[in-house]
Amino acid sequence: MADKYQPKPEDKFTFGLWTVGNMGRDPFGEPVRERIAPDDIVRLLGEVGAYGVNFHDNDLVPINASTPQRNKIVKEFKAALKETGLKVPMATTNLFADPAFKDGAFTSNDPAVRAYALQKTIRAIELGVECGAGIYVFWGGREGTESDATKNPVEAIKWFREAINFLCEYVRDQKYDLKFALEPKPNEPRGDIFFPTVGSMLGFISTLQYPDMVGVNPEVAHEQMSGLNFMHAVAQAWDAGKLFHIDLNDQKYSRYDQDYRFGAETIKPAFYLVKFLEDVGYSGSRHFDAHAYRTEDAEGVKDFARGCMRSYLILKEKAAQFNKDKEIQALLKEITGGTEKWKWLGGGYSKEKAKRLLDEPFDREKLGARGLKYERLDQLTTELLLGVR
Repeated sequence: MADKYQPKPEDKFTFGLWTVGNMGRDPFGEPVRERIAPDDIVRLLGEVGAYGVNFHDNDLVPINASTPQRNKIVKEFKAALKETGLKVPMATTNLFADPAFKDGAFTSNDPAVRAYALQKTIRAIELGVECGAGIYVFWGGREGTESDATKNPVEAIKWFREAINFLCEYVRDQKYDLKFALEPKPNEPRGDIFFPTVGSMLGFISTLQYPDMVGVNPEVAHEQMSGLNFMHAVAQAWDAGKLFHIDLNDQKYSRYDQDYRFGAETIKPAFYLVKFLEDVGYSGSRHFDAHAYRTEDAEGVKDFARGCMRSYLILKEKAAQFNKDKEIQALLKEITGGTEKWKWLGGGYSKEKAKRLLDEPFDREKLGARGLKYERLDQLTTELLLGVR
């Protein structure tokens, strides 16, 4: 019998070189797994059924590699892509690991660092385009402060804007078919990172020279670190036409960035997220920005990767079941009843609508007394997820 949760190319499941290639190092412990070469990571992902692989520039090419070394690594990587059929939908730049970026990259107080960050990003964009990437992600892991005595936030935001505008111009000048996705995060590794949430990043994008080129790359863990509802952030990005890419993982609320396997901790939020993406017809990559537990060996890494994709597909099936469940749908219809009566109020303001609205009688006590049956609806959803419906 075929496994109905076996991933297919049309699912567009992707992983980063840094995810399955994570060696299990943490702030308190040395690596527990051997390094895997980029071309071997591609083969591993092909084995588990992924659609694509994404990378930071230095995941693929070490920062101190010579030109011949760089060319050899990229040649082997592209050969593995051809061998497995995997795609590279997204690329990004590491602007946080090297000590040069200890005070940020685009928002460093040092103009030489800001210039170097631009140069490094342009070279990384060239590498991403060479490998077929259509989305370019910016995660500003060091773009922030530990002490607000150290940096003027208005100046820092201005520098960040100038950098993104410069890079947009470069991409346009080269005539690359490439869009940018900005990734928010509230803190870690810095005490406070600029643009901590999806909403703040959307506000920033509206100030750019080419806002149509720039969207967001929201990540489950980054919103949950602040105790926020990730699906709501994704919905806001979708409504704004800015959901260019998405990072899927999991973690416990209000903790450090744990990057657990998708669905490992918060099943109901993961369900609502998957349901939203499938209901609206999101067509981009489902990228898993997570890594295996430190307890795992090489086989455990494969279990982690398979688990991310399998959990998504199971929740996708549950979402379809929710949409077909007669009792659930009847409750939803009852809850949203009365739409036809008030249809006249839609479509924007007019003097006639305002007059009619002001003349409309309302029974305030009746409105307040109505039970909405949300308890029943939530319980039915829980039972559906627990497999008893």
